Amino acid sequence: MTHDAIRQPTAESSASAAAAVGDEPTQRIPRALIAALDTPPTTVDNSVDSGKQKTAAEQPAVSVWTTAQSSPAAQRKDKYTPESTAHPAKMLPEVVRHAVTHYTKPGELVLDPMCGIGTTLVEAVRLGRRAVGVEYEPHWVEVANANLDVAREQGVGGEEGIDARVYHGDARQLVTLLPPEYVGQAALVVTSPPYGPSTHGQVSVAPGAGVQKYHHLYGNTLDRGNLANIGHHRLLAGFTRILAALRTFLKPGGHIAITIRPWREHAELIDLPSQILACGRAAGLIPVERNVALLARAAETDLVARGSFFQRDFIRKQREAGLPLHLIAHEDVLVFRTALHKSAGRTTADTLTGDVVDLRQYRSARSAVAARDGAGERGQAA
Repeated sequence: MTHDAIRQPTAESSASAAAAVGDEPTQRIPRALIAALDTPPTTVDNSVDSGKQKTAAEQPAVSVWTTAQSSPAAQRKDKYTPESTAHPAKMLPEVVRHAVTHYTKPGELVLDPMCGIGTTLVEAVRLGRRAVGVEYEPHWVEVANANLDVAREQGVGGEEGIDARVYHGDARQLVTLLPPEYVGQAALVVTSPPYGPSTHGQVSVAPGAGVQKYHHLYGNTLDRGNLANIGHHRLLAGFTRILAALRTFLKPGGHIAITIRPWREHAELIDLPSQILACGRAAGLIPVERNVALLARAAETDLVARGSFFQRDFIRKQREAGLPLHLIAHEDVLVFRTALHKSAGRTTADTLTGDVVDLRQYRSARSAVAARDGAGERGQAA
């Protein structure tokens, strides 16, 4: 994941970095965390790991989610605006529905720090949960709100309406984007980082022009604030920062479900699921499950692939080049949870080391640093 040994930041340097506005350091993942992937998984407080007997009301845990029995278009029909189609990496609604049903109760809060067209939010509110999301690109903020409006118009939420909001901003600044009312409130996070160039896009065929690809990029490719445009290792560092910040908003024992898949780059396999597992551990989260969400329909005797045009085209070209690949039939779903009890005495320095942040202390520190720097600049000018 990294090419050299990484020195961990000290508490002092972490505090100053966390307080700096708009100029935050890249946090790399130590090699030791990669090696830790080979250690046995952490024992968790559920009936499977603890040996307790399940009650009749408890749903059995399953590691294979049959989330593609109907096509993606059928899953989104009448629930999402036509503009939603243009997003290059939409999450399957059934993946969200399975996670929300399994890890939350009605009325609880579901969060997505990179919500795109708002799939997590839409499916959560349609299941009677509250929802909040953050999205970097302004256009998708508008589309996510439009999709929530569709649910409102269809009577979801009843007379009280839908308790769901979308905030515009960089999820790496989550502790400054979301108001304090969300601290310690989320029962579940469902999200996915940008990945997999062979999985995105739509096509059109024009006479004499051949196949044209469109809707296959995340915004402006020159925008370095977009996680999709900053390179693989910086993506991992940024996502680790997001995971650490999520701990501030999750309940004790709250879950984070991340959908992710490997992909090939120059014929080499990028094992992103294992790398994200290391990111979660670096952020202070506890890995509890590694499941798969099917992208193919489970028939009586086999799986029926639902690969896109670009997935099929990619596989065809790789096979012609001598690499015997197959269509992707599933995504990994990594599930983490937070500690069952919050520790006391956290400080601003904890932002980069994965500990829970007190938003009031954090924002006060940022204001103090800004005031001090402003005074220093005035003194130099004088």
